[in-house]
Amino acid sequence: MSNFKENEIRAIRDIIINFLSKYGMYYENIDAQKQVDLFIQEMKNGLEGKESSLQMFPTFIEYCGIVTEGEPVIVLDAGGTNLRSALLTFDKEKKPLVKNFKITSMPGLNHEVTKDNFFETIVSSIKDILGSSDKIGFVFSYPVKMFPDKDGILLRFTKEIKAREVEGQLIGKNLIDMIKKHGFSSKRIVILNDTVASLLAGISEFYERQFDSFIGLILGTGMNASYIEKNSEIIKGDISGLNPDGYQIINIEAGNFGKGPRGEIDLKFDSKTLEPGSGSFEKMFSGAYLGGLAEEVLRFALRDGVFSKNFSENFNNSFVIESKYIDGYLYFPPKDFKMLKLLEKMDDRDRIKLYYLFDNLIERAASLVSVVLASAILRTKKGIDPCHPVCITAEGSSFYKMKNFQSRVDNYLKGILIERGIYNYEIKKVEDAILCGGAVAGLIG
Repeated sequence: MSNFKENEIRAIRDIIINFLSKYGMYYENIDAQKQVDLFIQEMKNGLEGKESSLQMFPTFIEYCGIVTEGEPVIVLDAGGTNLRSALLTFDKEKKPLVKNFKITSMPGLNHEVTKDNFFETIVSSIKDILGSSDKIGFVFSYPVKMFPDKDGILLRFTKEIKAREVEGQLIGKNLIDMIKKHGFSSKRIVILNDTVASLLAGISEFYERQFDSFIGLILGTGMNASYIEKNSEIIKGDISGLNPDGYQIINIEAGNFGKGPRGEIDLKFDSKTLEPGSGSFEKMFSGAYLGGLAEEVLRFALRDGVFSKNFSENFNNSFVIESKYIDGYLYFPPKDFKMLKLLEKMDDRDRIKLYYLFDNLIERAASLVSVVLASAILRTKKGIDPCHPVCITAEGSSFYKMKNFQSRVDNYLKGILIERGIYNYEIKKVEDAILCGGAVAGLIG
């Protein structure tokens, strides 16, 4: 039971608000409408081949609601610490049947590997199902420049994968070459990233629902989104042969948005990361970075005397905050031993201050994610009819585990859109979205 009165809590909260505002980190200081305008302009510039922080990669995967029943497809999912594989088939009710599911470590995770080692590891993970289908949907969630044949060149690895020989290489072609070395026939491979897979999973799962358009959102280790764009709006690159009245999925690479409302502590934290200046937007809130950012915010607060003298003097400089600690603390009480040791050094006022610090970061994250989603909806001008809303298929542990995060995003998104006109959407979750989306891509080719 708390011993604090309302005016005392307000005073403690105001200390945190003033501290965060001083460094440009307070969520209420974000001008969401301005950020949406900047984001949409960067989207337009990216589509037109102009200088932009958003790469807006065409995927050459056309909008399609048709999923073949009963045909097996091999699915690979590479995008973090694990490589997942399975054989997937859709039944008559369009429900996915997953067989031979397997998880192995991503090649190059722990040490540098050669190109041959990289693709050898992948093929070895699917040798037992290679004879079951001639189609592969490969969810490859790293920056890739796609081509009309659905193959793509890896621009660079992220997430600490060490396989420099693979960078600059065609992923699909190299995988096919390795498959042939193992004595199997050639396969038709479609390369896509996890946001595209999430979008396609929404199309597959809700095929009976008359959605006006679809968006895929990933908020886990990193952050990205995809949406459906008219071909005639894509001026950059080689899109010859595509119907100008047709549509295709665009991988925004939203985590690279370079005009976000970064504060002084954001900039300090970015300077300490492995690739300063890269992925600056997702470094403000995605799972891989939120813990580190929270730690930097706390250290600024300690330096400014925001917390008690006892806590400041006894705080262990080697203490590392992980993103999961933030979730645990906000849901309280934290179960992690390290957080419990931290709490031992705090008085009740310190605990309330830390709660407001962490909660601000989650609230800010929701505001920034809503900017991405609103920009995609406004860009397409879809969802005006309430009977035909836009479907947002959201995927990622951070989206669903951060405290009240989905409801916060929903609140900010509605706030942005209501000032722009009439737009309707629904946020959906699909089980095994990435595998299902990869299967859809492999089937539609």
